[in-house]
Amino acid sequence: MTAATVCVEFAASLRRHVNCAPQSVAPGSLRAVLEAALAAAPELAHYVFDDQRAVRKHVAVFVNQQMVRERIHLDQLLSPGDRVLVIQALTGG
Repeated sequence: MTAATVCVEFAASLRRHVNCAPQSVAPGSLRAVLEAALAAAPELAHYVFDDQRAVRKHVAVFVNQQMVRERIHLDQLLSPGDRVLVIQALTGG
C-alpha cells in the first residue's frame, strides 16, 4: 500500500467465497472505496451488499479499527493511509 491510497481488506470468512487480495485504492467516500476494491473481485459484492446496495446486516465494516454503523449512504470520507476491513459478522446463541 502506498501512502496516497486506502487499503481495503476482506476477512477470510468472505474470501473463502471469492478470493480477493488486499486492495490499494484511491481515497474518497467509503462507498467509492468499497466499490473500487470490489472491482478486483466483483463476485464478492453480492456477499457485501444487498440488492439496494446497502451493506448486508451480517457484514461489518471497520475504518481504522472503528466499526461503521452507517449501512446505506457510506458517505464517510476516507484519507490516504486509512485502512478498511470488511468482515462477516458472526451470530449465534
